[in-house]
Amino acid sequence: MCCDESLYPYAPSKVAPIIFLVAFLLSTLHHIWLNVRYRSWRVTGTLPWGGIVFIAGFAVREVSAFYPKNLNLFIASAVLILVAPPVYALLNYIVLGRVLYYVPQLSPIHPGRVITTFCGLDVVVGILTGNGGARVANVNATPADINAGKGLLRASILLQLVAFFLFILLEYVFHRRCINAGTLDSKDTANATKNANRVRGVLYLMYISSVIISSRHVFRVVDVFQGNTGYLEQHEWPLYVFDGAFMFVNALMLNIWHPMKYLPNDNKIYLSRDGTTQRLGPGWEDSRPFLITLVDPFDIAGIFTKRDKDMFWDHEDEHPIVGQDTIGMDKAGEAASAA
Repeated sequence: MCCDESLYPYAPSKVAPIIFLVAFLLSTLHHIWLNVRYRSWRVTGTLPWGGIVFIAGFAVREVSAFYPKNLNLFIASAVLILVAPPVYALLNYIVLGRVLYYVPQLSPIHPGRVITTFCGLDVVVGILTGNGGARVANVNATPADINAGKGLLRASILLQLVAFFLFILLEYVFHRRCINAGTLDSKDTANATKNANRVRGVLYLMYISSVIISSRHVFRVVDVFQGNTGYLEQHEWPLYVFDGAFMFVNALMLNIWHPMKYLPNDNKIYLSRDGTTQRLGPGWEDSRPFLITLVDPFDIAGIFTKRDKDMFWDHEDEHPIVGQDTIGMDKAGEAASAA
């Protein structure tokens, strides 16, 4: 420790928390404005949410740096900074689900189940992280409580890695289907080229974001298994690199390339097989009971039972065509379209 009574094993920086607080504040304010502009709170509302958690975490960290003996501040800053990154992971799940709604005929899973499956795992991760982090950070806890907290943190971090591996695998399978179907090929028409670029761009955006968040998860896995006496816990810079800088780069990237700039707000709008025409369908309907779709989101049972599936995109000629101005439409764009 930096001194006998400090809860930190080093002299905590009083400058770094302010830098990251301001950085996340600016990014979050811009994300709020983008959500208002694209009216995308249901899809990208987790971006301001994650930023606010980080702002709170670094604000408490700054106060804690001046009062390094205060246990409540120490625990609060540790837990807030721990639980913020999974909120950004939540965004990736929601955005990929929206991409699958846009190209439903190539989706390996009901798009809505991407959100419920992975978000459900994220909720479990958040609960485990919050409880585990609070126990480990509490220097007055008994050895049994500390060991239990470490176990919870290990379980949460490993669950995060497994969930993200499955998520990246799902994205890759969908990406390969798009390539094989020629959806991502540049076509003869300008609209088809735009649509291909939009889908490809969002997928690449999710790949990069997933790598950034997974790198942070790996850091946390090593940190938890090293324990309080490990290098990562004994030095402050890893926290600001992996939890701070990495996650800010992720947030900034989404400031610049906001996903809803490239996707329709209405999840009933989908891309026809020709890759050119956008149509307004009835939305994805699954005749199975809701609980069954949660347990078996890939409908593996349907594969074995050879259940007949009559999907709405098989009748695309019955659905009205919608214009390209439904993509990235803000209030000004809607007014211009209506005029």
